[in-house]
Amino acid sequence: MLLQPTLDTLNRLKLFGMAQALEEQATQSAVHGLAFEERFALLLDREVLYRENRRLTRLLQLAQLKNRGASLEDVNFRTRRGLDRSQLASLGSGDWIRAGQTLLVQGATGTGKTWLACALAHQACRQGLSAWYVRAPRLFEELTLCHADGTFRKRLAALAKIQLVVIDDFAIAPLGPRERNDLLELLDDRVGARATLITSQLPVEHWHEYIGDPTLADAILDRLLQRAHRVQLQVDRSLRTPEPA
Repeated sequence: MLLQPTLDTLNRLKLFGMAQALEEQATQSAVHGLAFEERFALLLDREVLYRENRRLTRLLQLAQLKNRGASLEDVNFRTRRGLDRSQLASLGSGDWIRAGQTLLVQGATGTGKTWLACALAHQACRQGLSAWYVRAPRLFEELTLCHADGTFRKRLAALAKIQLVVIDDFAIAPLGPRERNDLLELLDDRVGARATLITSQLPVEHWHEYIGDPTLADAILDRLLQRAHRVQLQVDRSLRTPEPA
């Protein structure tokens, strides 16, 4: 068999996984004893794996996760903090993301809210779903800049296409009129169509008062709470504090 022309053709067709696998097969004597169908199946499997890995890499780059190594497999259930294994397994399935629902993660500082949010976003990427992480202050700062340069609508349209937006540290800084309106606009594009995950130290029952404007608070909370899952994290001490020796 003329190997190089075949490799050139596979690469030209952008079948890079198959090309790599074929090149490897040429150096593995054990593979030569397999039937054509078996060797071809191995090539196809490698192409599928190659594409899945490339897509995951691209999705994780776009997600900009604060904790890039966070994964649901590493969730610590030894520390009592209100995590329910069955609820977390259900959230890990990603069905709530595909259904365009909301997840609210609330707890004091150091309880692992950000880490858990990143682990769920990482899981979404592994399932081929797009995600994006941002801290609330930076989100509002970015949207303010978009107003200034005339790209606000374009940015909102781009965010509306992301299947999971993670807003971390919500209610950590005061909201002004522009921030309230921008949050409503962002959520209005997502309700029922795209999923949103919000973490906050402030209990949800105080969000109405925090938002300030009663009319906008009603509208924002209506969009957040109508199809919301909740995770309440509670621990005796911060997870950032090393355990005593």
